[in-house]
Amino acid sequence: MSAFTPTELAEQLGSGLLSFPVTHFTGDLAFDEPAYRENIVRLGKYEVAGLFAAGGTGEFFSLTPKEVAQVVRAATESAPESTPILAPAGYGTAQAIEMARDAEAAGADGLLLFPPYLTESSAHGLRDHVRAVCEATSLSVVVYGRANAVYTPETLAELADAHSNLIGYKDGIGDLEAITRIHSRLGDRLVYIGGLPTAETFALPYLELGVTTYSSAIFNFLPEFALSFYGAVRAGDRGIVRRLLDEVVLPYTAIRDRKAGYAVSVVKAGMKLTGHDAGPVRPPLTDLDDTEMALLNEVVEASRSRTA
Repeated sequence: MSAFTPTELAEQLGSGLLSFPVTHFTGDLAFDEPAYRENIVRLGKYEVAGLFAAGGTGEFFSLTPKEVAQVVRAATESAPESTPILAPAGYGTAQAIEMARDAEAAGADGLLLFPPYLTESSAHGLRDHVRAVCEATSLSVVVYGRANAVYTPETLAELADAHSNLIGYKDGIGDLEAITRIHSRLGDRLVYIGGLPTAETFALPYLELGVTTYSSAIFNFLPEFALSFYGAVRAGDRGIVRRLLDEVVLPYTAIRDRKAGYAVSVVKAGMKLTGHDAGPVRPPLTDLDDTEMALLNEVVEASRSRTA
């Protein structure tokens, strides 16, 4: 059973920076549980509002259901009690329900509900999908708007009225008008999470729309920098934010954009460069080449000069 009520978890998630730890693999691409547990302990020493186990940066899409359960349990058993762990649920509705129940049994504090796999969905279909998951678990649920999961304000309002354990909306679409309409309709009923790749680049405009937090992939390998950046955002210090964007974040995104799938690969590369090797990515993702590793090392050095 979660240590957080839905209201408490929503308040917790909205109060600080969030991150999605990578999933550690051995050289033959098996889950490296000891290394993963050690990394969760490391990340848990920082002041983050929550960690999302086996999320997008954690290569959820490449894990088997059994591995997802292993990763979630390892995270819940390794993180400090004060740091909530959210587990993934996704694919079809039946699979998502099974993952939700596995996460509850593993001691997770909440769920991030990923878009349904492959197929497009109507607003009513998405509503029924979310409703089924919310009804199947006592865990708090954050829905992830991305790709084929486009939630309307009306759908979210209907679900929020019906399910007290629906606590949040994570935006991976980037439609600012849609976010404005959702926030206008639901207000503080949900916690709003920025979920676009390298969310730091959107942090300031999102804050103006009521999105007080975001998921930082950079936190995996540059935690001090990521927390400093988040602090500048929450303080409204646009000068510092723009300088850190120019010197660190935008050069980082330039590497990320060199190949499809690098949003995950560049994070694992950063882990290796900073002495926290998490192993390779699984296919169909590919690892950075030597030239790209050298470019990323320059970004790492630049970040250290900003947090020294």
